[in-house]
Amino acid sequence: MTSPPTGPPPGPPAEPPPEEYPDGDWPPPGGGAQGYPPGYPPPGYPPPGYPPPGPYGYPYGPPPQPQRRISIGMTFAGAALYFVINLVLALAILGIADSMTSDSIGLLAFGALALIAIAFGGGGGLLAVRNPHAKGMGLGLMIGWALTSLFSVGFCTGINPAMYAA
Repeated sequence: MTSPPTGPPPGPPAEPPPEEYPDGDWPPPGGGAQGYPPGYPPPGYPPPGYPPPGPYGYPYGPPPQPQRRISIGMTFAGAALYFVINLVLALAILGIADSMTSDSIGLLAFGALALIAIAFGGGGGLLAVRNPHAKGMGLGLMIGWALTSLFSVGFCTGINPAMYAA
């Protein structure tokens, strides 16, 4: 097996070719490819077993694109899922707290912590999975919590301090 020469290839001739040659042939007779000295590139280059360079340096076109790391559609679905979870859990906790005669503040705090645990605990757990759809769902749960907190000024997620005033 013949290996290619080491080091960079020698450059073209020092003087540029004249505008016209009397016999009209360039490179001069006996020269290698593109005006390089004879014997470069060596015969049989590239070595056997290596494919010749293709259009992108690969024999069968460009390399495959990497897999998506997160699913954008599942991100929107995760945000919508959090809105539904928040609606059901918040209405249930507010309904129970309204019927209680004492210590409803502790129940509201438990509800707020449960919503945070669902959004960030569940969302973080789904982000740790290698599946792009699960990552999108986990990110969507976190985004859903943030949007719900922004749009409801923290009332629906239990982070509004006015809820806990006696």
